Amino acid sequence: MGHGATPRRMLIAILISGLLVVWSTPALVASAAGAYYTQYYPNLFGQLLGKSEAEVFERVQSIFNQLFYGDDKTQRVYYPVAPDMAYIEDIEYNDIRTEGMSYGMMIAVQLDKKAEFDRLWKWSKTYMQHQSGPRKGYFAWHCRPNGQKIDRNSASDGEEWFVMALFFAAARWGNGLGIYNYQAEAQAILDAMLTKKASSNSPLVVTNMFNKTEKQVVFVPVGNSDDFTDPSYHLPHFYELWALWADKNNDFWREVATTSRAFLKKAAHPLTGLYPDYANFDGTPRVAPWGGTQNHFQYDAWRVAMNIAVDYIWFAREEWSVTQSNRLLQFFFNQGIGKYGSLFTLEGQQLKPDHSAGLVAMNAVAALAATDPIRTAFVEELWNTPIPSGFYRYYDGLLYLLGYLQLSGNFRIYDPTVRIPK
Repeated sequence: MGHGATPRRMLIAILISGLLVVWSTPALVASAAGAYYTQYYPNLFGQLLGKSEAEVFERVQSIFNQLFYGDDKTQRVYYPVAPDMAYIEDIEYNDIRTEGMSYGMMIAVQLDKKAEFDRLWKWSKTYMQHQSGPRKGYFAWHCRPNGQKIDRNSASDGEEWFVMALFFAAARWGNGLGIYNYQAEAQAILDAMLTKKASSNSPLVVTNMFNKTEKQVVFVPVGNSDDFTDPSYHLPHFYELWALWADKNNDFWREVATTSRAFLKKAAHPLTGLYPDYANFDGTPRVAPWGGTQNHFQYDAWRVAMNIAVDYIWFAREEWSVTQSNRLLQFFFNQGIGKYGSLFTLEGQQLKPDHSAGLVAMNAVAALAATDPIRTAFVEELWNTPIPSGFYRYYDGLLYLLGYLQLSGNFRIYDPTVRIPK
């Protein structure tokens, strides 16, 4: 990296077999300026648990190896397809989702795994992305393992993570030809996000992925599904970087980052810190058009804690992020470390008792922004939680590995305007 001011403190960085693991002493705390300016990415496994660089490196590698190259039936979610593609499968539903493919690409670029990145990107580009028509540039949100599109509509978070992973790939490896011109591909997706219809109530009309009036990401860019948002799709730290690196609409992306942070403040329950799966643009909970009780804290909402914490570590724009992370961790701490459930009403009534590794990981990531001493218990629980395997290993496993990257200081900004020399 090479963006902004010189780090204020000396960091000890050890490069082991291509994985950068940052060690920080317990006295070292994140600069208020954020990692974009200081290049300081805290390693809470070292800082709070006293784990060594070697221990952290070995753990991250073992998680990657199991989820990408473990047993076909019980461990892995990454499946190569001859000759040069691969997909990440949601085992429970036997489908491939833009969520998982883009997460897999982000994991690969953070760990300097170019071969895996390129395989995932080629499968996504070949089978998921629409190459013509009103959806051109968007991705079908889920497909069969044979590449058949199940639903031609898009889930906006997939495109967001694709863009960010592609920009980082351009920085880490440089741009290649065709679909491997990562920066051009990222820009093309950004352009597609803002060049459809402004809005529509027709389920047949494809719309912008970001509402230009509200300056917020929409749930699904089609029909009535673009009238609301998903709090876990709000990624202000991504938008900040797009404002710097995009070829156009830079002021818009900067405004989206500001609006997104304001939305996250409004959408959090003031006592529990929990978020609904879906919300109106004003932050109030939203029951999705298909009915049910989707205004509760459910699977999507687990990820909001990660987004707030990473935004704080990268840019430190809002001290409210500290308050919110402390509030959320206090709620779960009161439910009992190691035993809290997975689904709740926003007021805190437990709806499902399962204690899920994915939520354990997301709560641990909240410790990056939190200051309450209880944060150590959440980081320790993640360290002691086995790598997800079996039927539910897709979502739990990807969130688990993302959590490890973020908590170990290995979820970093790679600036395509300032490439790192090999």
